This record gives sequence, C-alpha cells and structure tokens, in this order.
Amino acid sequence: MKIFERFIINLQLFAEAGTLVNTLTNGYANAYDGTKQDFDASNSLSGELKTFYDTELLENARVEMFYAQFAKKQKLPAKHGNTVEWRKWNTFAKASKLQEGVIPTGQKFGMSSKTGAIGQYGTYTTVSDILELRAYDDTILGATEEMGASAAETQETLIRDALLVNTNVLYCDNSTLATGAVAGATPTMPAEMEASETVICLLTPKMVAKAVTKMKKDRVPTINGKYYAVIHPSVAHDLRNDKDWIEVHKYAATSEIFNGEIGELHGCRFIENVFAPILGGDDYKNKAGTLTYATYFFGKDAFGIIDPEEGGLEMIVKDKSQVGGPLNQFSTIGYKFETNGATILYTERVLRVMSCSSYSAIDEAN
Repeated sequence: MKIFERFIINLQLFAEAGTLVNTLTNGYANAYDGTKQDFDASNSLSGELKTFYDTELLENARVEMFYAQFAKKQKLPAKHGNTVEWRKWNTFAKASKLQEGVIPTGQKFGMSSKTGAIGQYGTYTTVSDILELRAYDDTILGATEEMGASAAETQETLIRDALLVNTNVLYCDNSTLATGAVAGATPTMPAEMEASETVICLLTPKMVAKAVTKMKKDRVPTINGKYYAVIHPSVAHDLRNDKDWIEVHKYAATSEIFNGEIGELHGCRFIENVFAPILGGDDYKNKAGTLTYATYFFGKDAFGIIDPEEGGLEMIVKDKSQVGGPLNQFSTIGYKFETNGATILYTERVLRVMSCSSYSAIDEAN
C-alpha cells in the first residue's frame, strides 16, 4: 500500500510540471485544462546558484554597455505607474543697465520638463536535458553569458535609436584623400556625403575640433572637464592615425576611464562601440549609395534613463523539474528588464556627427 501511495504522488508531480501559468485575470491556470492551480513556489535552484547566474548576467551585460554610462538616471518607485518626469529651470538673460529711479522689467521664471515611459523587454532559450547532462561545457552558464550580451545589445540599440531622432546634427566635410583639402560645400544631408576612391566624407581631427567648438559655443557642460563621443570602430580607424591622438593608456593613471574608452583628441574622449549607428536605407545612404555613420558627442546629463524599482535586468533560470514538462526534458534561461530606451533632456548636449568611412561599402547596417 505504501508503495502504491508513493507511486501516485510521483505521478502527480509529473502531471503538474509545466502546467502552472501566471495570468493577468485568472490567477494561476493549468495550461492543459484551464482550471486554476495552486502554484508551487519551491525552486530547485539554490539561492547561491541563482545569485551566481544573476551576477554572471549583469557582469556580461555591463561589459557590453557604453551609452548607458553617460545617462542621467531617474528612479521610478514600484507602484508609481510607468512614466517619469525630468524637470529643469529656465535660464535667465543677462542683466541690462539700470536707469536711475526706474524699475526694470523683470524676467519670467519657470520650468520645463521632459517625460519618458518604460516598456518591458525580454527573451529566453531552452536547453534539453540531454544537452545539459552530456555536454562537456556548462550549458546553463554559457547561455547566461550569451544572454548578458543580448541584454546589452538590446539596451544599446534602444538608446542609440532614441538619440538618432535628435535634431542637433553636424555633417563632416568632403575631403580629398590625396591632400586632405575640403572638396566643395559641406554636406547638409547624407545624399551629399562623398564616398568615392578620391573624395570621402571623413570624421577627421579638424571635424572633431569643429564639433567640440560647437558644443562649447552652445555652452554644453563637460563631464569631468571633457566631452565624450561614442564612435564605431570603422570611424575610429581614421582618427587613431593622427599625430595628436592620445591613447587611453597614456592618461589612464590619473583619470577615470569609462567602459570602452580608447583615447582622446581635442578635449574629447572617445568610446568605441560596435553598436554605434551604421545607417543605410533611402534616408541615410551617401552619394555613392553606401552606408553612413553617426558618432554621438555628449555633454553632462544629455539624456535620461529610467531606473525602475523591481524592473531592472533580471536573470530567470527555471530548471527541468519546473518547466520541463511531464518528463523533465528541458530547462529555460532568459532575462527581462524595463526601460525607456533614452529620453533626450537637452537637445544641444547630444551632437550627432555624420560621416562616411573607408568601410562604408563593406560594413552592414545595424
């Protein structure tokens, strides 16, 4: 009799595996027959193991994130909706000369604001019990590392695309490759950017100086005394050969180094990022019909990212005893997070510099 009872209990465990689904309106539902079920909250992964996987995901994601390190973070407490507001005081004009005995006209004082709303993103993969059991490498750990890279790429792309709509744009000059001389008028749109064998629209040291000068004239505050730019490796290739380029290792001992930082030129430090925009399509192709590149120059607090309480990057690992079906045949590894991508707070503090590259005909749009 005891043997029979134990057999019944084991069958029940198999029957419940993978049938419990969290729903919005029906509580915990049985996926097979629609009836409500009590959720078994036990987790066969130990607390220490889950912490390990969480750490691996976050560390791998952080290594690949470049734009987010320059954002102004705004907390969003739990149970406070999905929208936040950044507020800033209006600036005042300079004072005028007073007339004796005459009260001057006062200036208006007010506040403007920008809002951003979060959305949820996530993905997962499955690992079969055979793969998990027989593979030489740790498949759960390997999947966790790759999920970290995926999370970073998602976040980077969302920020990058949000910044692309900013209207503060500078186009690089078309330059003659043989002499470096400017060839014709400065482009005002991608279709006017040259990318031939003799003339090309490059991000040159002169253009970096021009971009920095524009930001200074726009009174853009620096980040610890410097401006920063996120640049694609194909565009950085041309800059790094200049004699004025300062490699990052030459000042690393005395200055804070940001993730991906490669060097400095004309008071601007450069962050190399493979996810920096490579643009194609009818709106962004150059005169030769190939790709163009966007390099973002930043000042302090140029854009904002929402930091949602209980909605940050979360690693989710469910082993085969939880989700593997009646025969415990697979585990799942995934992540989710909430973000607004990016909200531009000051138009003048994000300068998009458009250029071509010697790789314009080789690279793929991203």
